[in-house]
Amino acid sequence: MSDLSAPAEGDGRAPTLLLISSSDKTASPLKTLLLEEGPDAGIDVIPGGRCTGLVRQVERHAPDHVVVFAPAAELLEALAAWKGTPPCAVSWISAEAAAAELQRLAAAGLSGWWPDQAMPLAGLKAALAWDRLRRGRESALAGELSEMRSRLDDRKWLDRAKGLLAQAGGLSEDEAFKLLRGAAMHANLKIGDVSRAVIEAAAWADTLNRAGQLRMLSQRLVRLAAQRLAGLDVHGARELQQQGVQRVQAILDHLAAWTPAHGADAERAATLARVQAGWAALKHALAQRLSAASVQEADDHANALLLLAEELTAQLEAASHRRPLRIVNLCGRQRMLTQRIAKDVLLADLAPGDAHRSDMERCAAEFESALVELEQAPLSNAEIRQALAIARAEWGRLAAGMRAPHSPETRLAIARASELLLGSFDELTGLYERNVQIIMS
Repeated sequence: MSDLSAPAEGDGRAPTLLLISSSDKTASPLKTLLLEEGPDAGIDVIPGGRCTGLVRQVERHAPDHVVVFAPAAELLEALAAWKGTPPCAVSWISAEAAAAELQRLAAAGLSGWWPDQAMPLAGLKAALAWDRLRRGRESALAGELSEMRSRLDDRKWLDRAKGLLAQAGGLSEDEAFKLLRGAAMHANLKIGDVSRAVIEAAAWADTLNRAGQLRMLSQRLVRLAAQRLAGLDVHGARELQQQGVQRVQAILDHLAAWTPAHGADAERAATLARVQAGWAALKHALAQRLSAASVQEADDHANALLLLAEELTAQLEAASHRRPLRIVNLCGRQRMLTQRIAKDVLLADLAPGDAHRSDMERCAAEFESALVELEQAPLSNAEIRQALAIARAEWGRLAAGMRAPHSPETRLAIARASELLLGSFDELTGLYERNVQIIMS
């Protein structure tokens, strides 16, 4: 057939698009009727080409109806582009149609099939009008179903967000709902969208927290190995080390399985792969026979893993596009510094030179600076301020131990103080994480 021609200029009606495939060689009474008498009868027939161009032709002419003469397989392939929801009614006219063909075509969005038999123009117009009515009804039902699904989806997000906020802020369900509703009104958003944002923020905060724990665990595992080598609470250190190995693997499994709402990120996936490789090297070193050399080798691998974990957490913080999560990351990093300081105290007696002492002093300065920033941060509440005061006191005891002459008793006291301080910042990180959820709503 020739190329399609546009509707008559100045005619505001949507045309009926007639597509006759070059594969269709049958002598057809209805085809002849539409081509010869249709335009004069007001059907606005546009003679067309192959079904392969159906999507492009519909986009060009914006018809309210498409009438097709083509083999079933060709029409099915054309309809597949719309994934079951073509933008207008589609009618198929053929000499015969198998039930299986009609079932597949109906699922692909076909509005109706009519046998290619002689009938008056009025009858054909009525048949095609019926297809348009059916398509309109199906479209309306599909819209109602979509709206219902959207409401159910919003309700699901709302219920999850209410539960999250109730747990995070000690709120009742009614108070959590009022908080979400107020946020939705303030932002001019649907409450379902606000609820989804709160849940997604919580997922980002949780994942950032877990990734940040890898930094702490890299240092803690070496500190525990050094503690065992020094003969300080050997049994307790061995148990904690075994738990730490399991915890690292659980975190890596979570990070590998987690995909944010907007999809995976190739750069973060590559960084995570390097983190996994770094952990494999550290785990192997920790499994060696305990000696000064094996602990030092483990420390080298731990510091390499620390740098990789820092890179991963920085990428997660940036990708979240949620500024309050910086406080979660900053507080979580304090856990690592408590372990690194205690590790350096123990390793300073194993390795010659002042490298570990210098590192210990640098980490202590970083810890103090971050603690001051947390104390001054606006993202706070009474519970956080009380926890910070406890952490400040515990930090004072650890810092005093660092300045005291090192003896087995002092080193054990520092190791235990680092555990207490680690627990305090674990709690604080969780408090900040929950507070972020409140702030995001």
